[in-house]
Amino acid sequence: MDMIFSQLLQQARMKFGQNPMAVLSANQPTGEAPMDLFLAEEHTADYLALSTGGDADRGLITGALVGCGALGLMFFVLIFALKQDWESVMTGLIVVLFFSVPPFLWETLRPLPLPVLFNRRTREVYFAQNRALYHAPWDDIQALAGEFMIIGPQMGGMRCASLEVLMHRFEHPQEQILVNLGLPMGKTLALQKSLWEYIRAYMNNGPWFDKDGQHSESDAYVKSLLSMRIKRTDWHKYTLEKIRKDKAENQGKNYLSGLDAAMLVGNLFFYPMNWVQEFTNRVARRRPRKGWPDVVRERLRPDGPTSRLIDLERRNTA
Repeated sequence: MDMIFSQLLQQARMKFGQNPMAVLSANQPTGEAPMDLFLAEEHTADYLALSTGGDADRGLITGALVGCGALGLMFFVLIFALKQDWESVMTGLIVVLFFSVPPFLWETLRPLPLPVLFNRRTREVYFAQNRALYHAPWDDIQALAGEFMIIGPQMGGMRCASLEVLMHRFEHPQEQILVNLGLPMGKTLALQKSLWEYIRAYMNNGPWFDKDGQHSESDAYVKSLLSMRIKRTDWHKYTLEKIRKDKAENQGKNYLSGLDAAMLVGNLFFYPMNWVQEFTNRVARRRPRKGWPDVVRERLRPDGPTSRLIDLERRNTA
């Protein structure tokens, strides 16, 4: 494993060139404050789930079809009902159901991408891809973080930073991959170090740590980070708060700009669509994730085995 990581490190130095990069480990602090970068899906006393991307917009199709299309059709259904045109009412309701039920079932029944799991009880990391299980013992884990630039003719240059951990396939240690923790776009090396520090703090303390990553008697800091996430259905609240602030600063005179007015109208117009999208997303997330093998699911239970997967591999090859 060390030899392979050394080879990957050489490749990374060629990739990043003169750009900043860092080798990260479980027992070495980064010097940054812990931040989850909005990737934490689930916190328990035993494991942390980090999103791998691809699921944040789940429910968007249902939201657009129901929040805009179906609700718009319901307006005409009510008009037909007032005119006692029951045949048109039934036709309209059938179309509304067609706009609502199939996309909702399609988005809620499709399995979500599995997260990267950090198991605090067994002190190991899991990742699944194409029905293959990858893992790494936390205490020996090795990670690479580095900055790079993406340059395009339309967008110019964008600074990015990746954070990758080395894992190997369960019972096939020769098959190794680098797993990205989150998308690199728009991030810096310092931000990726903050994410790594967040993971370190969790693995050392569970969800009970402070802004410096040290043990705390409460999970107030973790809850404060989670509360910073702005839901789409709350966008109008922040627009209203900005308008109130501008009103106070201008003593009630000429405080409402055209942009703020347009933002507020847009927030309210798209509120039904955003509410349906969030509801669909919540339903999809409640469904049990059946993609994990039994050896992982049983280790996620509070009373499950504490042996690591690497211990099972060594036992089977002994």
